[in-house]
Amino acid sequence: MAFEYLSNVALDEAVSGFLAALDERGFAPRKEYVPVGEALGRVTAEPLYAAISAPHYHACAMDGIAVAAKATFGATATTPVTVQPEDYIVVDTGDPLPESCDAVVMIEDVVFEEGHGIDELGTCPVILHASIAPWGNVRQIGEDICAGEMLLTSNVRIEPAAMGAMLAAGVQQVGVIARPRVGIIPTGDEVVEPSANPKPGDVMEFNSTIFSGMVRQWGADPVAYPIVADKPDLVQKALVKAVSECDIVLLNAGSSAGRDDYSSRVVAAVGEVLYHGIAMKPGKPAILGCAANTAIVGVPGYPVSGIIVIEQMVKPLIEKLLGCSTPGGDRVKATLARPCTSSLKYEEFVRVRVGKVGDKLVATPLSRGAGVVTSFVKADGIMTIPQNSEGYEAGDQVDVRLLRPLADIERSLVVIGSHDPLIDEIAQLIHKSNPELSVASTHVGSMGGIVAAKRGENHCGGIHLLDEATGTYNEPYLEKHFPKGGVRQVECVYRQQGLMVAPGNPLGIQSLADLTREGRRFVNRQKGSGTRILSDFVCKRDGIDTGAIYGYDHEEFTHTAVAALVEAGSADAGMGIYSAAKMYGLGFVPVCEEQYDLLIPDYAWDTPMVQALLEVLASDAFRARMEELGGYRLDHPGRVRRHFE
Repeated sequence: MAFEYLSNVALDEAVSGFLAALDERGFAPRKEYVPVGEALGRVTAEPLYAAISAPHYHACAMDGIAVAAKATFGATATTPVTVQPEDYIVVDTGDPLPESCDAVVMIEDVVFEEGHGIDELGTCPVILHASIAPWGNVRQIGEDICAGEMLLTSNVRIEPAAMGAMLAAGVQQVGVIARPRVGIIPTGDEVVEPSANPKPGDVMEFNSTIFSGMVRQWGADPVAYPIVADKPDLVQKALVKAVSECDIVLLNAGSSAGRDDYSSRVVAAVGEVLYHGIAMKPGKPAILGCAANTAIVGVPGYPVSGIIVIEQMVKPLIEKLLGCSTPGGDRVKATLARPCTSSLKYEEFVRVRVGKVGDKLVATPLSRGAGVVTSFVKADGIMTIPQNSEGYEAGDQVDVRLLRPLADIERSLVVIGSHDPLIDEIAQLIHKSNPELSVASTHVGSMGGIVAAKRGENHCGGIHLLDEATGTYNEPYLEKHFPKGGVRQVECVYRQQGLMVAPGNPLGIQSLADLTREGRRFVNRQKGSGTRILSDFVCKRDGIDTGAIYGYDHEEFTHTAVAALVEAGSADAGMGIYSAAKMYGLGFVPVCEEQYDLLIPDYAWDTPMVQALLEVLASDAFRARMEELGGYRLDHPGRVRRHFE
């Protein structure tokens, strides 16, 4: 009786069915904790938050003298100010800022009275010809990182700079996804260890080296087992051992229809065969099976077949266990240099050389033999011929997946606009559900977000701009700045804005007016931000002289930066949102509930990144996270309030 494969299922169907079956059996990532110094290249298993701020103290940013800024007020080139030695302290870059001081004058701006020199600095009066603003030349607490800020989302690879940021933020251990263990069992009576002098009939075993390198490159740990002779009981014993020790097991050779091809029977004896025979070439004899929650892949012995099977079937398993995508080749359109026929029965993978001729890419097929491993060494890309296609003619435009980089393709949702910690939470949720996507956010305020959209520089931006004339948010500004339309105003959240104060509010601050009292210190948001517009509006409405509020022009770019300074005692109050106050354990005096929308240009609307964003906004996970953070009210996040056409 002729040998028959169990199946001839299409590749995509086989992979998706395989993953679904493994899901049911508990095939999932494992988490472990490693020291930050050992985390390079590992994949985060959870969001990573800063434990402390960086700097964690007010640091002098210049060599010079530390002073109380008000002691320099009025100093000009024609009306210099003399500062006595008891009113300044000599400091070097990186020194903690003395408690009595709130600014540093760099040494280049210090002038000595006649008869005195730098050797006497600290014991003689000095002359200043310019004043310095409070916190000038000072690296304040949280300038780089604020405690509680998200440093990394889950499911991203850790880079060297991120390791430095972790240590600066007080993180010593990091939760990472355990590297999948991939067992590789070579089989065959004729298979021998590599040698410089093989005998006729010896087949040198180098597939394990190729496969080990591939899975290691994708972030897994290969485990190469000794060669096993073509005896079913020995192969089964080796498979049982590997299954007990690994997440994925590759049983190399013995998956075809030869007399010594026992792999399918062995897999069935140890676990379950899900698919045997995939409609692909090379790689048709592949076996997909499992034992408990360990995946088993029967890999054909020919190296090219094996490479294709590993890439098409094992790579998705590793990505599943790592929770993120692995580096892949670029896909380009190329002109086929010569005909390339194919059987209707299979999806075929053809190695090609790719070159640029004039202004077009040209692809030339290489040898298609399953055992010609050098074709992969020479190949610049892989051309796919779909199942049920007879192939291509010379001159046809074909799709090629590059094995060598042509250009880096980035898929990031670019967010430029008003800051809110929810942007980081959105980034986490997007990346968790779409590992190939990421979020790159810049906090420049609501008006900065509008400007970015007008220039075509962002996909979206947070806005919460209060119109004094109407008492409404955002819409009047969008009417003004986009008279010809081209943007959508998308509902996000309603959030509590107010004054963040020390725990228990020991100074009894109830309003911005209370900050005009002597000794009160305020920290504000930057001009153009919605929060700054709100502060200005409240002061105007209540007749408050902003010049009477010490630190009103002391600007920070995020709510968490404001909260960090209040928590550190560097300011008595700052305008911001409730979630930031809660994060830092601060008191909170409500001022208003404001409307925080997302501005999305039409040119970005249909991008995968924006569509993923809209899915997250409408998700239960986003709603639950906002409730956990506190200070947010959600009605219909993701709903288009108005399309400006």
